[in-house]
Amino acid sequence: MFDRLSAYAPQALAVLRIVTALLFFLHGTQKLLGFPAAEFSPPTFSIFWFAGLIEIVTSILIAIGFFTRPAAFLASGTMAVAYWMVHAPGNLFPTNNGGDAAILFCFVFLYLVFAGPGAWSVNKK
Repeated sequence: MFDRLSAYAPQALAVLRIVTALLFFLHGTQKLLGFPAAEFSPPTFSIFWFAGLIEIVTSILIAIGFFTRPAAFLASGTMAVAYWMVHAPGNLFPTNNGGDAAILFCFVFLYLVFAGPGAWSVNKK
């Protein structure tokens, strides 16, 4: 049975890519546009503002599968920096410091660097 599921791996990878990118997009729009509603709006050209800009731009590229690997590399690095600069100083454990999402985004995007976009991408092989 599991052998038959392997035939759908490129489509499953694409679903992972698209859903993750859409969630990442929301983090960026929350920072820069206040949507969905946010308690914090970073000052223009601050490090948090640039993080929001990176989140929006890379998420769009990743969602459509255009320059997926470089965009995912940049997004992964951004989330690594976010975890160590914002979350880890408060508490090392992600469940205590609110860094769960940053770690998950970091490693899913790192996986996409190596796996590529999967099916349904603009840069399809």
